[in-house]
Parts: sequence; C-alpha cells; structure tokens
Amino acid sequence: MNIIIVGGGKVGTTLTESLCNEKHNVVLIDNNPKVIESIINTYDVMGICGNGASCDILSEASINKAYLIIATTASDELNILCCLIARKMGARHCIARVRNPSYAQQLVFMRDELGLSMMVNPEYAAANEVSRMIRFPTAIKIEIFAKGRVELVEINIKENSPLAGLPLYKLYQLYKIKILICAVQRRDEVFIPDGNFILHTGDKIHITAGHSELAAFFKATGILKNRIRSVLIIGGGTLAYYLTLQLVEIGIHVKIIEQDYQRCQHLSETLPKATIIHADGTDPNVLNEEGIDDVDCCVTLTGIDEENILIAMYANSKSVNKVISKVNRVSLLGILDSLGEESTVSPKAITANSILRYIRAKQNTKGNSIRTLYRLVEGKVEALEFVISPNNRSIGIPLKELSIRKNLLIACIIRGNKVIIPNGNEKIKPNDSVIVVTTNQMLQDFDDILK
Repeated sequence: MNIIIVGGGKVGTTLTESLCNEKHNVVLIDNNPKVIESIINTYDVMGICGNGASCDILSEASINKAYLIIATTASDELNILCCLIARKMGARHCIARVRNPSYAQQLVFMRDELGLSMMVNPEYAAANEVSRMIRFPTAIKIEIFAKGRVELVEINIKENSPLAGLPLYKLYQLYKIKILICAVQRRDEVFIPDGNFILHTGDKIHITAGHSELAAFFKATGILKNRIRSVLIIGGGTLAYYLTLQLVEIGIHVKIIEQDYQRCQHLSETLPKATIIHADGTDPNVLNEEGIDDVDCCVTLTGIDEENILIAMYANSKSVNKVISKVNRVSLLGILDSLGEESTVSPKAITANSILRYIRAKQNTKGNSIRTLYRLVEGKVEALEFVISPNNRSIGIPLKELSIRKNLLIACIIRGNKVIIPNGNEKIKPNDSVIVVTTNQMLQDFDDILK
C-alpha cells in the first residue's frame, strides 16, 4: 500500500516505523531537512523536504497513486488543509490529526462533509486511557473491546500475591470467576500461556473478562485498590484539559500544577470545577506544599518524558496510591520497569494503533473486519477484535479442532450482550466479535489465525 505521511514528529516517526515493519511503501514529507535526513537514514522510506499542503510537493510524492495520506504536523489547520488538497489530487483516503478542543464538536462535520476518512485526537484518546486507569486503579493499563463490554487489564504480580506459584488451570477451581490470562511478560520474555503455565512474582499479566468479573476477581485475590477521589496533575496541556473534564464530571477533585501563567488563566476559565496552581510541578517543595502526601493519584503530563518519570518516582516515594506518567519514548519503558514505575500512557502509540487498525481493516478482503487493535508489551503482543463474517471457515467448528497458529490465543467471544470466555468446545458463530491475543504480528483477517 502506498502511504504518505506529512509531519515527522513523534506520531509521524512512530507511524513510519510501524508501517515500514508492515511492508508498506512510505513517503514522508516534512519541512525540516534534518528530520528528513534522520528518518531516511533509519527507515526504508522516501523523504521529501517541503510543505505537505503544497500541490508541487504532493505531486512529487505521487499523491495520485497514494492509497492513504496521514497528516500529523503540529498544526491542526495544516493537517486538515493537507488532507483536503490531497483528496482533490487523487488520494483515496485521508487521515488528519486534530487536537484543538475547539474543533471537538466539528469532527463529524469535517469527516462527513469535507471527505476526511478519519480524524485522530491523540490527547483526547490518551485522556480516555488515563481516566480508565483512575476509575480502576488496580490495573497498570486497561484496553477496552466491544464498546466497553470487555476489558483487557494489565497487572503486576507482587510479593505475597495468591497468584504467585499458581498454575493457570487452577484459577477457576479456586475463585469460580471466568477470566482468562492471555499474555504474560516475564522480564524480557513474553508468553501466550496454556493451562499448565505457572505464574511467578514479578510477572506482568494481561487478563481479559467483563468489568464485573474482573472486579470480582481482584476482590477475591485481595488486590483491589481503594477508589480514587483526588488527583494531582502535573502539566496543564491539552491532555490534562481533556482528562480533567472527565474526572470532575464523576466527582473526583482535580488539582493542576502548570508553569505557564497564561495557560493557568485559560484553564481557570475553562475548568471552573478544578483547582489550578501556577507553579513549577517539578519542584519537590511545590509538590509538598500542594499536598502530594494526601492525594490518591498523581498524573505527570509535562512535555518532557524525563521530567514525568522523575516526578512519578517522587510521588511513589511518597506512597501515592496510583501514579501515571505520560511517556512517549519506548526506550524509557524498560527503565521505568526497573524503577518500579508501572502505569504509563503514550499519545503517539495510541494514535498509531488507531491508524494501523484502520489500515488493516482496509486491507481486509474477506469481510472479517478488525474493530479494535492494541499493541501490548512494548509492541511484542497484539490484541485484535474481529467481527466474524457469515462465510468464515471457522464457523461451527469447536475451537479445539481448529488448527491455530502457535503463540496465539482466542481470548474472548462477544455474542450480542453475552461475554464468553471460551473453552475448547466453544464454536464461533456469524457476527460474533472475537478477541485474539498473539505474538504473531500483522494479522489482517480472522482466517490468518489458522496454520
């Protein structure tokens, strides 16, 4: 597939890497020659230096042969303009990154009336993810499927956990709750476990089930954390704005510490239910003065990953119940693990997942559409939700009789309002939503799970 990316920032670079790994033909456009040089030296792509909204530059990138153009510059307006021009010049599909809250009410109009195929808002999507972590503080991360009916939750098995040393086949015997552990990270190794797999202290496990079953399981195992009632946010950017809007609506008290005075004034006007503090949130004295010892959750959302990590470490040293950090650089995640920092959010990774899901759905020719796609464990594992077409060749066959690839697990089946944690005798039916967890990358169709 011929794909043009306009903007070589964090999101553009992440997309370039992912799309190259999936063997697409990528052209990157950026007006900074150093960015172009860095990317073409790292990835097998064509680079063009110039304005992505210029007809001449788009012609040079062969826009008339492009299946998709993705505009991810720092300017919402430029991204929209770029897509409009590209569509007129022959691009089949256009995706624009749009972050400004002022455009939030116009997204449907822009998509339907202006012909944009998709619009992505990294900060809004990241705020949704952080909000889920705050509502369910036991989890390191939470991904949702089937419009929220099924959750895939990551937790850490700590010392003295009743799960340590337990083979998976004993879970239902002990707790009588239908959940499925579908992936395990043990240091640098990743496992798609079977029933004989034994859990160890320090393992990060990914559990899938409905929300009520997960809550019951965490309560039964004694790892359910108390509800969060107060949140301290460091950094008052767009992500913090979207997050605060969600939290104050459910009665959580939010305090934001922001260095920029004008931004503080703006937040005070647009978020009247939150407390806005003009100060340096990286200063421990400020954090102490603003009551970091007393808050239930600290969320670090500055624009610098290293600052977010250091503040998170300080919050952990103060025994804050839940600490969440915005971290975009994948290389830092391993350091975070070694330091005991758990919950992180990456707007660029969330955006890349959304766009990859769209691309794979467009590549699918058999009708088993991909509704949801998440990358887990630093991209080593994928969790995908397929909607099964009536002509799928797996329909009506017990799962135990299917010749399924190694390192792949059918984690859950959603049939209407019913959530099924499948056993070997379960059969797939037309229009089921089926969640697959695998270390095999680039599944495009449900049939790809078969050998």
